[in-house]
Amino acid sequence: MKQGSSRTQYARMTEESIPRLIVSLSIPTILSMLVTNIYNLVDTAFVGQLGTSQSAAVGVIFGYMAILQAVGFMFGQGAGSIAARLLGARDEERASRIASTGIVCAVGLGVILSLVSFPLMDPIIRFLGSTETIAPYARQYITYILIAAPAMTGGYTLNNLLRYEGKASLGMVGLMTGAILNIALDPLLMFVLDLGIAGAAIATAFSQIVSFLVLLSMFLRGKTSLRLSVRKADLRLRTVGDIATTGMPSMLRQVLNSVATILLNSNAAVYGDEAVAAMSIVSRITFFVFALALGIGQGFQPVCAFNYGAKKYDRLMSAFRVTVILAEGILIGMAGAGFLFSGQLIGLFRDDPAVIAIGTRALRLQFATLLFLPFTMAVEMLYQSTGHRLGASLLSSARSGLFFIPALLILSAVRGLSGIQEAQPLAYVLAFPLSVWFVYRFVKGLPRRRGG
Repeated sequence: MKQGSSRTQYARMTEESIPRLIVSLSIPTILSMLVTNIYNLVDTAFVGQLGTSQSAAVGVIFGYMAILQAVGFMFGQGAGSIAARLLGARDEERASRIASTGIVCAVGLGVILSLVSFPLMDPIIRFLGSTETIAPYARQYITYILIAAPAMTGGYTLNNLLRYEGKASLGMVGLMTGAILNIALDPLLMFVLDLGIAGAAIATAFSQIVSFLVLLSMFLRGKTSLRLSVRKADLRLRTVGDIATTGMPSMLRQVLNSVATILLNSNAAVYGDEAVAAMSIVSRITFFVFALALGIGQGFQPVCAFNYGAKKYDRLMSAFRVTVILAEGILIGMAGAGFLFSGQLIGLFRDDPAVIAIGTRALRLQFATLLFLPFTMAVEMLYQSTGHRLGASLLSSARSGLFFIPALLILSAVRGLSGIQEAQPLAYVLAFPLSVWFVYRFVKGLPRRRGG
């Protein structure tokens, strides 16, 4: 990328109107997440036509895929946060070294996870919450996911690097290419070629590999300020550790989400495949709705990191306020509509009366409490994007770890299936006051940083 283009990008990130900048950065991310989540929902609906056990198998393997995502997000958001602050401080060479280190580590760890997981496939499937009837389908599905694991970890990292640089539109091209390809391949492989759940897995794996290659091409063709090269990678422990600890909140959030999914499946399995399928469908629908607000938050992250690096703290806090207002506005409309039509939504993915009954109550509880999430999300991103590692890690651990896991274990023991349905909504509510305290601490410290 030419030096003039880099200067133009710097001016855009540090001078353009905050609402317009966040919306412009959010739209490509929201579109990417919408298409990706539409794929997830379509995939769930297609697999649901095969049977309840097959539908539950996809939900079970989703826990493993969340681990791969965690690796990609740790290196992508860790390297991206540091690189964006360096770009804000106008140190492009060092930013490129950090970005190169992040992608090399992500792909390398993806290879290691794949090689280790193949011989341990059966224990992994059982650990993820498979029952005897779910396990054969889960085994078919995870086989192809393991083949694509390095591309998945690498793709998540590349997309986060693009977002933090303020080039979310380039990331959108890569993600949407993979998602659209996946949607097209699902019916072809599953039904026309009669591959069943293996066809769904092959479609997912192939599309993830294509998406990774498209994202990588954005850097190799000079469309970014960050210049990736294996030779630029700094694999010294200090550099890798800096990236990993900065990205640790993302890793914690994703790993805890994975652990939570595993525990949710294990506890729901006591009540049959219908309960596992219902809670898996609820999780996907809820995330689809929250993805809209999350997209606003991800538009906020590069603005936050750039302006923190440029020491424009008033602009940073203005961006935080705009993010919360926009995200809440989106969720009010979406969650309200979802609450009213919860039963119909569940029925779209599995026309099973037991699945619909279990899923409807769980979905309504989640929609009723989802409005607590935008603020907690924005506070987590504020801390991570400004390099406050400990605070960001504590915030990321709270909702899925500190609050959800104990709530799930206690409520499932005391209230059975009803408790399983109530655990996640309770965690949303409990995380809110903690986030209020953290943002108070951050704002209180700003004048000192201005003077420093």
